[in-house]
Amino acid sequence: MTTTHLSPTIALFFDLMEGPDKTRTIDLFAPGAVVTDDGRTYADREAILGWLGRTAGEFSYTSTLLAAEESDGVAMVDRLLEGDFPGGRVQLRYTFDLTPEGLVGELRIAA
Repeated sequence: MTTTHLSPTIALFFDLMEGPDKTRTIDLFAPGAVVTDDGRTYADREAILGWLGRTAGEFSYTSTLLAAEESDGVAMVDRLLEGDFPGGRVQLRYTFDLTPEGLVGELRIAA
């Protein structure tokens, strides 16, 4: 399955997250964006940038798209991550709420 049926913002998010500099995804987030990951909330672009540079970039992993659907500015994407993080394998659901401008307003990541 590919991300071609997802909005360009979400497809680009995953493309950039697969690269070496995950902080490049910050331009996809709205100024008041919120990210919730691993039980922590990052409530502005500065905090999200810290998350991208630290938490999201802490481990090496591969990611496989399992399922994706998008409707009315909300997308749910299921991905399997395998790598050098504790446990080595996890299936995550990414839930994106997009702004009318097509930027990420909120991202929730949960197992």
